[in-house]
Amino acid sequence: MAQAKAQPPAGADRDHGTAAVGPVQISAELKALDTSPKGLSADEAKARLQKYGLNEIETKEESRWTKLLGYFWGPIPWMIEAAALISLVRRDWPDFGVVTGLLLYNAAVGFWQDNKAANALAALKKGLALEARVLRDGQWLSVGATELVPGDIVTVSAGEILPADLLLIDGKYLSVDQAALTGESLPVSKKVGDSAYSGSIAKQGSMTAAVTATGNQTFFGRTAKLVASAGTVSHSQKAVLQIGDFLILLAGALALLLIGFQIWRNVIVADTWTWATIGSITQFVLVLLVASVPVAMPAVMSVTMALGALSLSKEKAIVSRLSAIDELAGVDVLCSDKTGTLTMNRLTLDQPIPYGNAAPDDVILAAALASQRSSEDAIDQAVLHALKTPTLLDQYKTGDFSPFDPVNKRTIAIVTDAQGRTLHYSKGAPQAIADLCQLDPATRGTFDGQVNDLASRGYRALGVASSADGQHWTLIGLLSLMDPPRPDAKDTIARTRQLGLSVKMVTGDDVAIGSEIAKQLGMGDHLLVAGDVFAKGTDPDHIPLDEEHAVERADGFGRVFPQHKYEIVKSLQGLGHIVAMTGDGVNDAPALKQADCGVAVSGATDAARNAAALILTAPGLSTIVDAIVEARKIFGRIQNYAYYRIAMTLDIMFVVVLSYIFFGFQPLTAIMIVALALLDDVPIMTIAYDRVVPSPKPVRWNMHRLVVFSSLMGLLSIAQSFGLVLAGMEWMSDPSRMARFPLDDGHLQSMLFLQLAAGGHLLLFVVRTQRSIFQPPSPSASLFFAIVATQILAVLMCANGVLVPRLPWSLIGVVWLYVLVWMIVLDIVKLVFLGLERRREIESSHLVRSLTGDMTP
Repeated sequence: MAQAKAQPPAGADRDHGTAAVGPVQISAELKALDTSPKGLSADEAKARLQKYGLNEIETKEESRWTKLLGYFWGPIPWMIEAAALISLVRRDWPDFGVVTGLLLYNAAVGFWQDNKAANALAALKKGLALEARVLRDGQWLSVGATELVPGDIVTVSAGEILPADLLLIDGKYLSVDQAALTGESLPVSKKVGDSAYSGSIAKQGSMTAAVTATGNQTFFGRTAKLVASAGTVSHSQKAVLQIGDFLILLAGALALLLIGFQIWRNVIVADTWTWATIGSITQFVLVLLVASVPVAMPAVMSVTMALGALSLSKEKAIVSRLSAIDELAGVDVLCSDKTGTLTMNRLTLDQPIPYGNAAPDDVILAAALASQRSSEDAIDQAVLHALKTPTLLDQYKTGDFSPFDPVNKRTIAIVTDAQGRTLHYSKGAPQAIADLCQLDPATRGTFDGQVNDLASRGYRALGVASSADGQHWTLIGLLSLMDPPRPDAKDTIARTRQLGLSVKMVTGDDVAIGSEIAKQLGMGDHLLVAGDVFAKGTDPDHIPLDEEHAVERADGFGRVFPQHKYEIVKSLQGLGHIVAMTGDGVNDAPALKQADCGVAVSGATDAARNAAALILTAPGLSTIVDAIVEARKIFGRIQNYAYYRIAMTLDIMFVVVLSYIFFGFQPLTAIMIVALALLDDVPIMTIAYDRVVPSPKPVRWNMHRLVVFSSLMGLLSIAQSFGLVLAGMEWMSDPSRMARFPLDDGHLQSMLFLQLAAGGHLLLFVVRTQRSIFQPPSPSASLFFAIVATQILAVLMCANGVLVPRLPWSLIGVVWLYVLVWMIVLDIVKLVFLGLERRREIESSHLVRSLTGDMTP
């Protein structure tokens, strides 16, 4: 027997939820489930439990040890581990300690962040009901919800979490809040023949139902499966790997070149191949490995993002995954949930439409009298809050009250006024009220036209009527209800677009409702029904190109279910977009995890918060705009560090190889390399506080530009460093100069060490801004004084011979004058490069506009 699969409810059908089936169909459904209204026996339930398993979300999670070991596997970890191993073999303990410490730090940060994402499934499990009332062997029992099986007969009542997917088979009605599953802003009224879904909450009523699906086969369970399968590799992770691959390949080529020259010089020419020679080559390879692999790069990026996350928290945005900062800076499409994000998530009344002699306030008062003051129903609350004088209700005494049910589709209240008269009031679906009042054809035509007009603009209409005897009813008027936009939503959307983002509404409500809100917010009204975009059975991992383009062109989507949200994100990602998805419910969790930057809005469920990379603690979308600006600043700081790190790595690699090839000179010792790594990167962590100008449009890693610009700066830095080596060698080759001022290999090593330490940080000052180094924004005080302190330390090390050969103060002055001149040269070349780049961009833009016929200035 195949387990029955329930289908998602239709978002447009507010009163019915899913399409109802009649008694014959219910009997057929029960037969298909091999059950009856009398339920199962204990033995049958036990057999089915063996067949279908427990009613819980099953997950296959990778062990934590496997995840941890994964951070020690890959090109960059391999090179760092190789450097550490060589250091260990040679018993070079300072080098071994630094390299191993950085490797462990990178793994610890990544492992800690990854564990946070794994909590999404745990939060989903918390949403399942704990117990259920089930009919077994003809008796009603309370059992754990995990023991339910397809075919069980259960009861569900107001306040309970639905324990499984159900087919409602008996009872008057049930009002179900399934917003966390489908995103619908209003509870859905269910009746016999409707389906209801695991994880939703019964708000009113009580019904008997048959279990149609359990565990991972439920609508809720399939959402959990999507969360488990969702996820992307962040662009920052890809960038670090690509940078590492580039430097590793270059280091490998230079290592082979270096080894070749070593063998040629020591074996072929000098014929002195000994174990000492092998040790010498190993030492050079060690120096090259430590120089070439940016061992501190992942750590510096993680610390920079962590400090950036602290800044974001001040903007009411909590980062749960550090890579979200990088992704948020590059987001060019924002998929925004409607209810509670763009809107207030609170129904309000618009201007009433009175009939006959009634005034607008009379319509509201009559509707309030047809409501229960203690009710938590969203419509009742909207009506009661619309009363200008709530104390008017105190003049009436409520007698009998008939609550709303999906059959009659109206409420009826019998009240007594201050004069002792008995009056009847009713409110409900417009068609039900029109039938109750037996309207004449002309009035009915006008009435239906107004209802249709309200529906076309996304409003929910509510008819109101009164009667003196309960038999003959008079139409008082129409009420229109809508969840209004948040006061700041329109300005927020405008600001978001100014930042270069396309905003798409994604809602479980009907397209008409979404379109009206979209018009009011200036988002565009090209909303599509999600089910019409994606063909039935579409594989989310292989979405057809025409569907992807339809998603890209749309302004938003209505009647959206979890699978659709996931497919929307995948479609946009398939076209190269970096996508942010906002949401607050269980239904949003798969898309939040799949999105490049999932954003859980204020008041989100645990499942949404754990699946998201960014959690907003203030209501609305305005917080995300501030977060985007801050994220672009953080991205700018990290990108500036990458320019500096690649250029400096190229500088150190090439000066080591060129010095040996041309002069047989080892310019840096291993301990110097380690000291440089500490002097360069430890103070650079204060780059997280640097002043930067945020980009006016989305930013992302452009590896071509990164490599080209970094290589240009690196080439000039190589010229700077190797120029110092050439000058030193030239000086030492002239006896007359040496007689005036003696210079040896140790002095030259220390000079190069100081030049790399000072010139490197001056290079950072050059690449940290796209303007001249002498123009604002100036470096932050934290970065400036951290670098000043580092340079004082480097000068004192050279002056006192700590870890490096001692250097006279006169030569220290010469090195500093040398690097300052080169800083100006580097700044001029940078400005020329950026000017040419901007010119190419302008010419390219003109060409595109001419080809597309866009003559907009």
